[in-house]
Amino acid sequence: MPDAAGVLTELNMSEEQAQTRVIAREYAFAELAPQAAKIDADQKIPPQVWTRLAELKLMGVNIDATCGGLGFGTLCAATAVEELARVCASTALSLSTHAFMCAAPITRFGSDAQRKKFLPQLSSGTAIGAFCMTEKDAGCDAGGIKTAAKQTTDKLKLNGVKKFVVNAAEAGLILVAASTDEKLGAAGITLLVVEAGTPGVEVDTGNEKMGLRGAEWGEFTFKDAEIPLANMIGAREKGFGIIMEAQLGGRIGMAAIAVGLATAALEAAVIQARTRKQFGKPIGTFQAVANMIADMTAKVEAARLLMYRAALRRDDGKSHVRESAVAKLVATENCVQVCSDAVQIFGASGCEKPSPVERYYRSAKMLEIGEGTSQMLRLVISRDVLGKL
Repeated sequence: MPDAAGVLTELNMSEEQAQTRVIAREYAFAELAPQAAKIDADQKIPPQVWTRLAELKLMGVNIDATCGGLGFGTLCAATAVEELARVCASTALSLSTHAFMCAAPITRFGSDAQRKKFLPQLSSGTAIGAFCMTEKDAGCDAGGIKTAAKQTTDKLKLNGVKKFVVNAAEAGLILVAASTDEKLGAAGITLLVVEAGTPGVEVDTGNEKMGLRGAEWGEFTFKDAEIPLANMIGAREKGFGIIMEAQLGGRIGMAAIAVGLATAALEAAVIQARTRKQFGKPIGTFQAVANMIADMTAKVEAARLLMYRAALRRDDGKSHVRESAVAKLVATENCVQVCSDAVQIFGASGCEKPSPVERYYRSAKMLEIGEGTSQMLRLVISRDVLGKL
C-alpha cells in the first residue's frame, strides 16, 4: 500500500529529516508494536520505551542542536509522531505532548538561560515534559483558570489543581498556566516551569480512560509550591499568548497521531478485506466493502496533506491558526470514521479485545477532544474565515 514516503520527498525534507522518520518507523514496528496491546492494557508506557526514544534522539527532534536535540522542527517531529501512532497511539501522544507542549514553548519563548537549563534535559530524556492548563472549570476557556501564583520576594507561591495532564506521573518538567492577577482573567495568566520534586507539588493518577490508555494522565495539586521567578516563561502575565501559540503546535501533533492511527486502521482493514471470505470470495470483492476502503483511503490521504501543510507553515514562520485547526479537525474526525469503518469490516471479531481495531476505535474518539474540541475548532476556523461581522 502506498505510504507517505513519496509525499515527504515532494516536501523537500532533508536526508537527515527523512531518516528520522525512517528511524521512528523501524523502531515502532520492530520494538514498539509487540508491546502496544500491553501498554494499552496496563495503562502505562514502560520506562524502556522512553529510554529508547531518547537513544534514538526522538525526544529532541524539534529541540535545537545546541541543546542536545536534532533541531529539525515541526514537520519532522510530526512525521515521527505519525509513525509511532501507527502502532501505539498512546506512545505517540506522550511524545507529542513532550515535544509540542513542553519543549516547543521553552524553545520559542524561554530565555537563553532557560533553554540551556531545561532543553538538554528534555532532549536527553533525563526529563519528560508535561503541560498543565485544564482545570475543573477551565478547558477551552483559559480565562477560567483558578490556579494562582502569588509573588513573594524572588519566588511565586503556586496553589491550585490541574486535571487531565498527560505524562503527569513521569514528568520531570511541567509547564503550568497560572493566574498572577485574577482580576485580568485570561490576560493575567503567567506560564511557569515547575520541576519535579518541588515541595508542595502532589501528583495523583487519573481515572481509567477509554482510549490512549498508555498515555498516563493525572492530576497535579499545588499547595504553596514555591517556584523561582527565573522559571517564568516569557513576561509576567503574557502566558495566554504563549499557550495559544503552543496549542497550534499541539494541534498539529494531535493531527499527526490521528493520521498514524487512521493509517493503521486502514492497513488492517485492507488485509481483512483481502483475506476474509464470505460466499466463497474475499469480502473486498463486494462493492460495499470496496467503497468503504476507497473512502477510508481518501480520508487518510487528505488528513495527511492537511497536517503536513500546517507543519510546513509553522516551520516557515507563516500564520497557521486556521491551518492547524483545519488539520486537527479533519484528521481527528476522519480518524474516528476510518477506525469505525475498520471495525465494521472486521465484523464481530473487530469488537473483541485481541483485535487491534478495537483499540484503534477507542483511542480515535479521544483525539477529537484534546487540544481543542471539534466544536471549538469550528469556531476558530469560522472566525478566521468570516473575520469581524
